[in-house]
Amino acid sequence: MSRIPKGLTDKDMFRDYVEEASLEDRFIHAEKESERQRREQAVPEPPADLARAGFTPELTEALGKVLLQLKMELFREGIRQYSFKIHRDGEQIILTPKYKKNQ
Repeated sequence: MSRIPKGLTDKDMFRDYVEEASLEDRFIHAEKESERQRREQAVPEPPADLARAGFTPELTEALGKVLLQLKMELFREGIRQYSFKIHRDGEQIILTPKYKKNQ
């Protein structure tokens, strides 16, 4: 029999103690691992906004470039605050900037 030293702190008493994984711990770890694998293999989500569902990345980039050109032209004219009015004329969708001339 070995003697247990007296006056040890809790930290000193558990210094070399290694807890064995219980069956419950193993199940919890397995569940977390399977959930992580399911998330990684999940199908990409559909577009967040149904209104943008018809816009391909190429179309979105082209629209962004044209809007940037328009914004730069408005900036050169000294127009800093504006909004856009969007309306449809037959098969055409028209985006018109709205601003006050004397800014």
